[in-house]
Amino acid sequence: MSQSRKGSAIEAIVNIMIGLIVSYVANHLVFPHYGFTPSPRQNVEITAIFTVISFVRSYSVRRLFNHYRQMQS
Repeated sequence: MSQSRKGSAIEAIVNIMIGLIVSYVANHLVFPHYGFTPSPRQNVEITAIFTVISFVRSYSVRRLFNHYRQMQS
């Protein structure tokens, strides 16, 4: 049984929300080691950009796998 598009979106959103928190903290800790110390606002903006990219990637991969699974059935 394949996952619905709504189910895929919900799974991707939950996954991304967890990743959003992890990414924000990681950016705060890692960026200064590479000579970039973003302000809290810049960190939020950078994290948001990568979060959108991650959502699109995660949702697309899930839908692609479901498509191939349906073709094999």
